[in-house]
Amino acid sequence: MQSGKASLSAVSLLLLGAYSHSSPEVPPAPAADSGAIPVELVHEEGRNRLLRGGQPYEIRGAGLAGNMKALAAHGGNSFRTWSTTGAKQVLDEAERLGLTVALCIDIGRERHGFDYDDEDAVARQLEFARREVRKYKDHPALLLWMIGNEPNLEFRNPRVFDAINDISRMIHDVDGAHPTTTALAGFSPELAGLIVKRTPDLDFLSIQLYGDALNLPRRIEEIGYDGPLLVTEWGATGHWEVPTTDWGAPIEQNSSEKAASYLAAYNAIMSNPAQVFGSYVFLWGQKQERTPTWYGMFLEDGTETETVDVLHYLWNGAWPDNRSPRIGAMQLDGRTAHDSIVITAGERYTASVVANDPDGDALTFRWEIMRESEATQTGGDAEERPEALPGLIDAGGNDHVIVTAPSDPGAHRLFVYVHDGQGNAGHANVPFRVQ
Repeated sequence: MQSGKASLSAVSLLLLGAYSHSSPEVPPAPAADSGAIPVELVHEEGRNRLLRGGQPYEIRGAGLAGNMKALAAHGGNSFRTWSTTGAKQVLDEAERLGLTVALCIDIGRERHGFDYDDEDAVARQLEFARREVRKYKDHPALLLWMIGNEPNLEFRNPRVFDAINDISRMIHDVDGAHPTTTALAGFSPELAGLIVKRTPDLDFLSIQLYGDALNLPRRIEEIGYDGPLLVTEWGATGHWEVPTTDWGAPIEQNSSEKAASYLAAYNAIMSNPAQVFGSYVFLWGQKQERTPTWYGMFLEDGTETETVDVLHYLWNGAWPDNRSPRIGAMQLDGRTAHDSIVITAGERYTASVVANDPDGDALTFRWEIMRESEATQTGGDAEERPEALPGLIDAGGNDHVIVTAPSDPGAHRLFVYVHDGQGNAGHANVPFRVQ
């Protein structure tokens, strides 16, 4: 058995930074009293593998912002974080459930004002990272270290990668049991060039793709990369990647369309098992990002959607016992989102959705209107959920309702949530404009 670094091509050696760690030359072994389970990347039989405790470990993971117990129950074995906040409790619970953790050390972002030319600030950041590594390096649930999340997003100063490399060198000095990576936004020859030059100490490359996940095999071929690869975020087609209405509102897929997209994306990501040793789907939980339903695989009340069904199938080879409602066409005034719907304030219109349940469960429908989000944040930064507008939907709550157009002009969105009474739901929405 050879280490991955010993057997990669010259291109991969450069991209991964296959140089001896200078401090120390050989990473230290875990202390005798350490609870750490050693993790290493190896290259054997023509493929790259992650070994945990000496055994092959394919990451079936998720970006976690919700129910850890449900992740384990559905067949996931790992999750990633975006910081070390509360890490002891998170790691302890992960260990109890048989899960591992890709622990992210949050670093400064240039788009948030961090200056990588400020040597004192960079030094303080390195010492923060050192403290965090010392705290958690011996935990048995720790799988790997992620140094920052999407550090290349909207950056100008390449010294961010120098700082990442210094943190990686420190980790290899302090912790001899866990590999290092950084989570990059996208994958391009230009980005690969930065990795070549600035981060030779990282153990492997990690990237994050959404709609472009379907093109990952082609991206790998274009760049000529043949080394180990981890996908640390993938999921719904991004709000920046979809068609828009005439006034610029992004058109969101319904929950069944998303389920089909997740299935296709996973198959594309894992189509090259010689290189890709796992992935973390986004998002095992719920968040507001342009809408309350865009990226979360759960609704705000914790209800599971059809994307969870898909990951259960991919991780277990069988569908869950009870499956989520399936969603078809949604219309307002007989038109779909792609028709750039404009309606008149105070007038009444019919809205409808097609839905059915694979298990024959009785369905209930909840409808909601809210103003269109005006958020302009990037990189998943926190957004405020637009307030729902009451009194605009006639009682009844079935698959056809009467909607009164809001009195205030401008961009709005109509949502429908379809529940099966078994903890599963589907959803859809239509943007519209009031004149």
